[in-house]
Amino acid sequence: GPCSECSCSSGKETDKDTSNAKKKKTGDQTFIPKIFFGTRTHKQISQITRELKRTAYSSVPMTILSSRDYTCIHPVVSSSGSNRNEMCVELLEGKHGKSCLYYHGVHKLSEHHALQSAHRMYQAWDIEDLVSLGKKLRACAYFAARELMVGADIVFCPYNYLLDPQIRESMEINLKGQVVILDEAHNIEDCARESVSYGVTESQLRAAREELDFMVNNNIRQKDHEALRAVCYSLT
Repeated sequence: GPCSECSCSSGKETDKDTSNAKKKKTGDQTFIPKIFFGTRTHKQISQITRELKRTAYSSVPMTILSSRDYTCIHPVVSSSGSNRNEMCVELLEGKHGKSCLYYHGVHKLSEHHALQSAHRMYQAWDIEDLVSLGKKLRACAYFAARELMVGADIVFCPYNYLLDPQIRESMEINLKGQVVILDEAHNIEDCARESVSYGVTESQLRAAREELDFMVNNNIRQKDHEALRAVCYSLT
């Protein structure tokens, strides 16, 4: 029952509660925050979703944001080495006259989850479940997971998806007004450092320097490239 210490005892909102509710309304629709649950590794996400499935909240709409390394099902791209992102982009842009049929089937996956939710058959799932269903429906699990974020109440992802501004932008993650939970938060400092760090080899620096020399010598945006060239020279 209602308590006797606060406004809920009389069934009335305080002025403060009312103003907060109004602030969070856009038209007639109340803003409901999402829960972004960040973990250190993808393996930990598997453990958390397994535990979620055992709770009363198993039917809550969710999604897992992950890299193409874990979710791509295109036979050529998924079997390639380290350039999966580039190959995926090239397919989407149709650079070589080919497209990705799995990308065009994304709606099959998202509609499947919407149908499950409507019939109250929704269950917490893992990346492997989504990939398996994607292969069955011939639909891209990577972009389906991103599409499911729109209607999800809980979004699971690795730390860097929340900490790295470039990844946040590319994944269209907006944390304003949302709930953020960071599992094993003592690892955050290392992840934050990695997000603003970049590793480069000496051969890459020399190649960049040669290209910048060419730009400067041919008077191509000379002012911009001279500064970059100076950095390469100083590092080498």
